[in-house]
Amino acid sequence: MNTDEAVLRDEIRRLADEAFQRKLISGFGDGPDNSEFQIVINGKPRHLPLDEARSVLNEMLRTNSVE
Repeated sequence: MNTDEAVLRDEIRRLADEAFQRKLISGFGDGPDNSEFQIVINGKPRHLPLDEARSVLNEMLRTNSVE
């Protein structure tokens, strides 16, 4: 895993933890492949490429924010 990928994975974990704490997702973790991240949405695990996982989490957090 290169440095950029490690930084991206750390960002995704931070976003996933926030989404989990806000009960937007029910779980998360590393995917079976180093280039994927698993997010459990509505009880269904989804294995997403890292960039897509970041986008999905950012969108969830943005649309469910309290302003």
